[in-house]
Amino acid sequence: MLSSAVLVLNQNYEPLNVCNMHRAVVLVWLEKAEILENGLGQITSFSVSLPIPSVIRLQHLIHRPWHQRKLTRHEVFIRDRYTCQYCGKQMKDLTLDHIIPSHQGGKHTWDNVTSACKKCNHRKAGHTPEDAGMRLIKKPSRPRGGIYHLAYPYIDRRYEWKKYIRGWDS
Repeated sequence: MLSSAVLVLNQNYEPLNVCNMHRAVVLVWLEKAEILENGLGQITSFSVSLPIPSVIRLQHLIHRPWHQRKLTRHEVFIRDRYTCQYCGKQMKDLTLDHIIPSHQGGKHTWDNVTSACKKCNHRKAGHTPEDAGMRLIKKPSRPRGGIYHLAYPYIDRRYEWKKYIRGWDS
């Protein structure tokens, strides 16, 4: 239970991070944060009882520049929501596809790499989508900054986070 995820918001309600419940309880106990959303239940000790936090908000504004996300398989799959960008099937067993193949001068960049199922990647082979008679569902681009990639693993279980994270539904 102490390792369950808690969404951390900045003082201005901007999502900052995801931490474990133990860290969130310490921040609330030290009055460095307040609980905005309650998980189910209470944490009790001899002298105090606290609601289990699901979303906390820091009392002071943290100035933190957003880092550029690295181009990795995992980040591409999250950007594409584990969906093949050719047939639209959602699955965990995906491959990376270079839209303009490397041997034709295509670079390994955010706007040239996309998620593809094995069947579609094999069908496209070393061709461009046009040459293979295939269409992309969505043109790939560099993901915008934000916390969505950190919150992605919890989407199915943490509906109370939805109102704090822009782009949750898009």
